[in-house]
Amino acid sequence: MKETKRLKSPSIPKASKRGDVQAGEPSPLGVAIDGQGVNFAFFSRNASRVRLELFARPQDAKAVRAIDLDPALNRTGDVWHVWVKGIGAGQLYAYRVDGSYNPKDGHRFNFNKLLLDPYTTAVTNLPHWEFAPAYGYNPSMPEGDSVASTVDNAGSSPKCVITDDHFDWQKDRFPQHSWSQTVIYETHVRGFSIHPSSEVEHPGTYRGLMEKIPYFKELGVTAVELLPVAEFNDYQVTNAHGTSLKNYWGYDPVVFMAPKASYSSLTGLGQQIQEFREMVLAFHKAGLEVILDVVFNHTAETDLLGPTLCFRGIDNSIFYILEDDKRIYKNFTGTGNTINANHPMVQEHILAVLRYWAQQMHVDGFRFDLASILSRDARGNLLANAPVLERIAKDTVLKDVKIIAEPWDAAGAYQVGSFSGKRWAEWNDKYRDGLRRFWRGDDWTLGCFASRICGSEDIYSKSGKGPQNSINFITCHDGFTLNDLVSYNFKHNEANKDNNRDGTNDNFSANYGVEGETTDGPIESIRKRQIKNFLLTLFISRGVPMLLGGDEFRRTQKGNNNTYCQDNETSWYDWRRLKQHGEIFRFTQGMIAFRRSHPVLSQEQFYTGADMQWFSAQGGVPNWDNPKEKQFACLIHEDGQRALFLMFNADTDAINFNLPPALAGTRWYLAVDTSGEAPRDLFAEGQGPLLENPQTYHLNPRSSAILCARPSDLSGQGRGF
Repeated sequence: MKETKRLKSPSIPKASKRGDVQAGEPSPLGVAIDGQGVNFAFFSRNASRVRLELFARPQDAKAVRAIDLDPALNRTGDVWHVWVKGIGAGQLYAYRVDGSYNPKDGHRFNFNKLLLDPYTTAVTNLPHWEFAPAYGYNPSMPEGDSVASTVDNAGSSPKCVITDDHFDWQKDRFPQHSWSQTVIYETHVRGFSIHPSSEVEHPGTYRGLMEKIPYFKELGVTAVELLPVAEFNDYQVTNAHGTSLKNYWGYDPVVFMAPKASYSSLTGLGQQIQEFREMVLAFHKAGLEVILDVVFNHTAETDLLGPTLCFRGIDNSIFYILEDDKRIYKNFTGTGNTINANHPMVQEHILAVLRYWAQQMHVDGFRFDLASILSRDARGNLLANAPVLERIAKDTVLKDVKIIAEPWDAAGAYQVGSFSGKRWAEWNDKYRDGLRRFWRGDDWTLGCFASRICGSEDIYSKSGKGPQNSINFITCHDGFTLNDLVSYNFKHNEANKDNNRDGTNDNFSANYGVEGETTDGPIESIRKRQIKNFLLTLFISRGVPMLLGGDEFRRTQKGNNNTYCQDNETSWYDWRRLKQHGEIFRFTQGMIAFRRSHPVLSQEQFYTGADMQWFSAQGGVPNWDNPKEKQFACLIHEDGQRALFLMFNADTDAINFNLPPALAGTRWYLAVDTSGEAPRDLFAEGQGPLLENPQTYHLNPRSSAILCARPSDLSGQGRGF
């Protein structure tokens, strides 16, 4: 792989020379390099003073140069700006902002705190970043946050890095897979390859992901969705009891534009941008899209007792939604604060961030964490047509970018099926829960299951959306892995040090006789079959399938369903399991290929009566009103010579399905049966065996099967996938 050159910080003038500092321009916000120097532009409406500080080294507590911006010369409207000669890419900088420290009025300016530029594209890597020195208040005072801190935190704060946009994209072409072609693989940059068993040269990094591109191609996915990569402090997260834990997932951004430095295999200044771009370019060359999980609903500054890192010290009352008592932050996120996303200035910032990732980093899509937050106004009320959501959907730069909402928040907003306009795809948790309950054998699940595999028309048609708006998933980063879903009745989150109270209790899981791992043959057989049932269902469903990384080889978190703080083997991918559970990998790979070979399964419209027919096991219409009914089938017409017959049996008893007659000139061949032992559980396209009895099919307990009707002269040889 190409070696990345380190960026060196240029020498900094030690004394101001005539003409080396000029007024500068108010746009663009952030930094702009012009060859002779750098323009800095910084928004703050309520500040009385702004200072730009330049640093020689990341760990320095003292700036080598401080430039105070004159409001008369260096301010246009609400934007402070300055041009500095003789600096460029690699230069370290940060701001200090002064104004009123009056939390009751919503203002928390503190000139003693070094602030990151919200538009910075890189932040220096600080291996053990402590937030305490960044508290804007004096924690020793009995008045809580009412007294400003006099502690200078420059030595313990990361600095911004000036970067340039030059990169040889080599005529990069975005894959632009349609939704019907898309198969998403959700993963964590570090956790994916940090385990020694990954056998990559650069574990836990963007480059480590690049090394695994052949694996993604072999599996058959088309897009990799990365948990947050915007800069966050992985050493500072506190649970409800005040216990300090690692921040593994990264859902606590400090700034939104900067890719996380510690995910880079290089430790210099700004190389994380280069490496991230190289990763995206390599993915695109392989035909793979990159989707980022973005967090615009809150920041790491948390509640009134949190640190002052960026937005709080720049203009707290604009960037956050506050209570009537403006000391208090509205908390629709469960993390202490809520971004004021529909304020015009904040809208502009969010759009600028998305454009940057799309234009300068060539990212293909975004998944918006707790996206319902973006539907709230300055008082926290839900808006019918939230401006920021409409702007994202209609933005000309983002026109071809995939946008996916997690359509709820932590304060009761729930918008599955009705989130904003038609461009927005949505995580469909009703799909997740409906499938989990059906395969567990719950009552009253037949109709729901049928609707989910058909694209959830009951959810999306009312708002004019189609199955392509439904992101279908069984598991995701938040919850059990697929292996644990069939291995645990209860969550086991004791390692999170919250007395097992964190994480959801509504898992709709089952252990089938033993809690956790077991060597019991019959139990393992049921679990393996159920995993295959889930995978088969996911990949035959209309909508967009999303696979949780590692589910294809039974990754386990030992029953922990909330591993946000587990940067260890609980969360890391143990690649030895790929060899141990190669049968599941093969089955996953085969079902993705099956979906691709049968485009009828992924069309971007709902089935009609002419496309599909429902059957009970006996051949009539399913008894949808029977709560105990747990078997049914459907016939899907592909064309005049091909059809699929899908059978599902969630009961603990076997059953014989009466088969409809095959189309004229065709015969029924077996494609998949989850109760079969590999390689006779799934057959390569066109290689399944001819059914000896074309009238009935014996389906084992807790099993699913697919038959293919095709011309009889295309006789299969019964070869496995």
